Amino acid sequence: MTHPPTAKQYWLMKSEPEECSIDDALRAPGATVAWTGVRNYQARNFMRDGMRIGDGVLFYHSSCPEPGIAGIARVASDTRPDPTQFDPSSPYFDPKSPADKPRWLLRDVQALKKTRLIGLPEMRATPDLADMVVLQRGSRLSITPVSEAHWRFITEEMANR
Repeated sequence: MTHPPTAKQYWLMKSEPEECSIDDALRAPGATVAWTGVRNYQARNFMRDGMRIGDGVLFYHSSCPEPGIAGIARVASDTRPDPTQFDPSSPYFDPKSPADKPRWLLRDVQALKKTRLIGLPEMRATPDLADMVVLQRGSRLSITPVSEAHWRFITEEMANR
């Protein structure tokens, strides 16, 4: 059974630049990196149920001196088990995740281009982005949906300033 094609969707995906920066992703083979370490069920479900190959990604640097959007990427694979959940030496090891029914998934993300850093203060000060999920009080998810309007505004109006 084939599923009908769905409209392209857009996502903001946070990465700590010490683990994988936009520069690291652009240098990777095929500019593609495995998005490992997601350990929140809602973020995992976005990857599993919402994302499709080709969806747009705002590559966001987090947990750093200047958090913000640092590049544009795309979802480049279907989901597969995140191997870090089975590796006792990984900070993302999950001893309760069974090998036959993995709890945590990943997708490959292909970096397309680096942008100027669009920092959190600038995003907060931009009225057109006021209702963006990442800017909502208490929003801490590493993956959040982005509306087409926000995507267009960021990629067409802000990224190249």
